[in-house]
Amino acid sequence: MTKARAAILVLLTAISGFSVLWGFALESSARGIIVDFKVVYYGARCLLQHRDPYNENELMSVYLAEGGERPSNPAELERVRQVVALQVYVPTAFLCIAPFAMLSWGVAHMLWTALTVAAFTLAAFLMWALAQEHAPGASFYLSCFLLANCGILFAGGNAAGLAIGLCVVAAWCILEDKYTFAAVVCLAVSLALKPHDTGPVWLYFLLAGGAYRKRALQALALTVVIGLTATMWVSSVSPHWFHELSANLSATSVRGGITDPGPAAIGTGGGSIIDLQTVISVFRDDPRVYNSITYLTCGGLMIAWMVVTLRAKPSRSKDYLGLAAIAALSMLPVYHRPYDAKLLLLTLPACAMLLAEGGRLGKVAILLNSMAILITSDLPLAMLALLTKDLSLSTAGMPSKMLTIILARPIPIILLVLGAFYLWLYRRRCLSPSDLGVSRDDSNLRKSSQTVPG
Repeated sequence: MTKARAAILVLLTAISGFSVLWGFALESSARGIIVDFKVVYYGARCLLQHRDPYNENELMSVYLAEGGERPSNPAELERVRQVVALQVYVPTAFLCIAPFAMLSWGVAHMLWTALTVAAFTLAAFLMWALAQEHAPGASFYLSCFLLANCGILFAGGNAAGLAIGLCVVAAWCILEDKYTFAAVVCLAVSLALKPHDTGPVWLYFLLAGGAYRKRALQALALTVVIGLTATMWVSSVSPHWFHELSANLSATSVRGGITDPGPAAIGTGGGSIIDLQTVISVFRDDPRVYNSITYLTCGGLMIAWMVVTLRAKPSRSKDYLGLAAIAALSMLPVYHRPYDAKLLLLTLPACAMLLAEGGRLGKVAILLNSMAILITSDLPLAMLALLTKDLSLSTAGMPSKMLTIILARPIPIILLVLGAFYLWLYRRRCLSPSDLGVSRDDSNLRKSSQTVPG
């Protein structure tokens, strides 16, 4: 590593340290509101005590016995019930957390935070290392801004932080064909922790073929081993865990619940969901409607992405554009929150590549990337929430609906535009004329006609 790169790594580490400081300061003043790591930690503690983590009463008793704050009123009880007692993590996450759950809360939280910060900072550095070959300045500033806005992710300890960090590190290793064992392990652990975050990235490498597919299959094999081990462990304690997990997911998605994408959830925790359903529901708050429209829209885009990935010839441009497109689009069809959008780290190399080429495409890329990273960052989101907290958002008329989307739910729109932009470029640049259904003669004719004056 050169001195310049070492200096960049030190700077990024310092910025991550700044995020940790303000994140823990916020956590201490929030009085137990930021509880992401506690949720899966106490679930794993339940299992270690041979108790059912998917049983609301058993998990709540462990939470209170371990020093959890006892709810003081019915509203607080319902919040703790939905956030803590209704366990929604899959069994593989408990297996990954088990070594930390053997430790006291304070030690476990500190070690988990340190591991998350290290993995995520390394991920940001590696994406900058790829992007700096094209546009070092822009990629550095975007990386810095993203890391400076990870305080809630770091202090809260949501598993998305470590999962995304490991996934991005694995992607770099696979793209560079280095440290293949580490790549397989990192990708498998990330899939075990947050499959809906990192699964689409794994899918890219599977569809891309060649050595990429080999690494994806190796990671899948290791994930299956983790999954079987975790399932046997959980089943020995909770034979009906799958039905209990399904019931918990349904309970948190009721109207106004913490995973409800509808307008009723604005202000109750559901307002920070970033899937496309949150926008469609403003116009029609009916799960059958907003889910159908979302799945049709995102399904069509992702099928197009898969077709290009299967047909396109291997190239670095294909890798950058393909990963950038899926990083944005994968946030839209299923439940995600702003911290899941940290996967946008994978868009930095594509953005830098386009920016280095100059022209309008480069300007559009840096604009859309900047908007997406800005609007999914902790501090800008907190400022937006502060500015709009006294506003009475309504969905009564079209002007009110549009205002609600702009002020309360702009993230899915920006992610959709960003993903569609990269998908359009992905198809345009990575498929030959024959792949697009245009004959070589037609392609040459079009090129020659463009050179004829007049």
